[in-house]
Amino acid sequence: MEKVTTSAQPAPENTRIGELWDVLPEESSVTDDGVLAIGGVPITELAAQYGTPLHVFDETGLRRQIRRFIDGLAERWPNSEVLFASKSLPIVGMYRVAAEEGLSVDIAGGGELQLALAAGVDPAKLHFHGNAKSDAELELALTAGIGAIIVDNEDELDRLERLLTRPQALLLRVIPGVDAETHASQATGGDRSKFGLPMDQALRAIERMRAHPLMEFEGVHLHIGSQILNTRQFAEAVAKISTAGDFATYDVGGGLGVKYTYDEQAPEVGEYLDAIVAAAREHLPEGARLLIEPGRSIVARAGVTVYDVLSVKHTGDTFVAVNGGMADTLDVALTDQRFEAVLANRVTEPWTETVQLVGRQCESGDLLIDGAEMPAARVGDLVVMATTGAYSYTLSNNYNGALRPAIVFVKDGESRLVARRETYEDLLRLHEPAIG
Repeated sequence: MEKVTTSAQPAPENTRIGELWDVLPEESSVTDDGVLAIGGVPITELAAQYGTPLHVFDETGLRRQIRRFIDGLAERWPNSEVLFASKSLPIVGMYRVAAEEGLSVDIAGGGELQLALAAGVDPAKLHFHGNAKSDAELELALTAGIGAIIVDNEDELDRLERLLTRPQALLLRVIPGVDAETHASQATGGDRSKFGLPMDQALRAIERMRAHPLMEFEGVHLHIGSQILNTRQFAEAVAKISTAGDFATYDVGGGLGVKYTYDEQAPEVGEYLDAIVAAAREHLPEGARLLIEPGRSIVARAGVTVYDVLSVKHTGDTFVAVNGGMADTLDVALTDQRFEAVLANRVTEPWTETVQLVGRQCESGDLLIDGAEMPAARVGDLVVMATTGAYSYTLSNNYNGALRPAIVFVKDGESRLVARRETYEDLLRLHEPAIG
C-alpha cells in the first residue's frame, strides 16, 4: 500500500483539507497520490473491493470514542453506566463492538433486541425504550431476561401487569420540560413531547409500580433530544429530573451533538460529562447510579459514505449526481442536516467549484449538499460524505428500488465486511406471495 501522510500535514493551497480533518474519522489520512484513506485503507481500494454506495467506519476511532465516554464518566461519577443508544447504528457489528468495550445498550423495538442478542450482548445489559411497546415485544424482552424496561405510560403498566411472571427492573420516563435547541423533529423533552409522563402523572405511576410485587422500580429516565450543542441544557435537564424525588437510579439520556460542518462547533466529550456531573452533584442524591445514553456522538464521526459520480451537469447550477441519495442518507431531507463532502480520489487538487451534490432518487428534495466545495468533478470520481455514521443506515430505504449499502469496518490497514449489500433477490423475497 502507498505511504500515507498524517492529518497534521499542512493543507494544500485552495483546499479546505485543514478543516476537513475535524469532520472526517479520526484515523483519516491522504496518500502521496492524493487519495483519502480511512484506517490506513485508501477509499479507492475499498470502492473497488466492496462497491458503492458504501458505509465505511473507522473502528479504531470508534472504540476510542467509546472509551472517552466510559472512562470519563467513571472518573467523574464512579457509580455510573454508559449505554449505547443503538437506534443510531443498529447493526450486529456495532452491537458487538459495544459489548466488547463494556457499553450497555438501549434498544427501542423487537428488531433491535434481536440484533443485539445475535451480536452476543448480555441481555442483562439491555434497556428497552419506546413509547408504544407491544405485548409481543415486551414478551420477547421478558423472555430474554433484559436488564431494565423504561416505562413510558400507564397503558404499558397495564401490559406489564398481565405479562410479568418474575421480578423486572423498571425505570419511568418523565417529561423534563426542557425545549432543546435542535431541529423540531429531534426535540423530545418539551411539555408537548410524545415521550414520557409529566411530573404529576409520573408520581402516580411510580406509586403504582412500587405497589406491585413484581415491578422493581429503580428510578427515572429522561431524554431532551438529539444533536444538542449547548451543554447547559443537559445540566438543566438533570436539575428538572431531580424534582421527581430521590431514587437509586437516574438515566439522563443522551443527545450530545457532533460537528457536521466546517463552521459548526460541538462540545468535547469531557465538556459534556463535566456539565452532567456538576449538575448531578448539585441536584441528585449522593451515591445514586447515573446513566447516560450517547448514540450519535459515538458513531457519527467514525462513519463516512462513499459514492460514485454518475453525471455532471452545468445547467442552472452545477449538478454532481451520485449513485445514492435520500435512500441511504435520509437525514438531509428529514432534519435539514448539513454535511460536508470531498472528492476522495482527488483530495489535494484545488477546490475550484461549488456544486449541488444530488442523489439519484426521483425527488427534487434529494439534495445531499447544497453548495459542496470540491475540484471540478468528473464521471467516475469518488465522493465521500463525512460524518454519516449515525442514522444513515438506520433510515435507509428502498426508494426507487434502491438497495441498502454494504458496511465495512477498517482498522490498521485492513477492512472487514460487517453487513453485506442488499440484493435484488432480497428485495423480491418479501413479495414472493404475489409472484406466484
